[in-house]
Amino acid sequence: MPEYDNSNSGAIFPNTKRTTDKHPNLTGSLNVGGTDYWLSAWKKEDKNGNPYYSLAVKPKDEQAKPAGKSAAKPAPKDDLDDLI
Repeated sequence: MPEYDNSNSGAIFPNTKRTTDKHPNLTGSLNVGGTDYWLSAWKKEDKNGNPYYSLAVKPKDEQAKPAGKSAAKPAPKDDLDDLI
């Protein structure tokens, strides 16, 4: 029996790890043209009160970026060699 082709399809599920409003309501994965992506969705309302979902897509192979400043802090100056 041939293996199922998951190309150009995906699935999204309720986010059971959601602890703040910034976390997505739904998370899942998506395949487009053979490339896998993470999919996130937030439930929102437009100005008329109609519900909709705002989506974000991120490639699965993208490395997690460290939080905070990207430049490393310089090492503290060693004052032990200063003349008195």
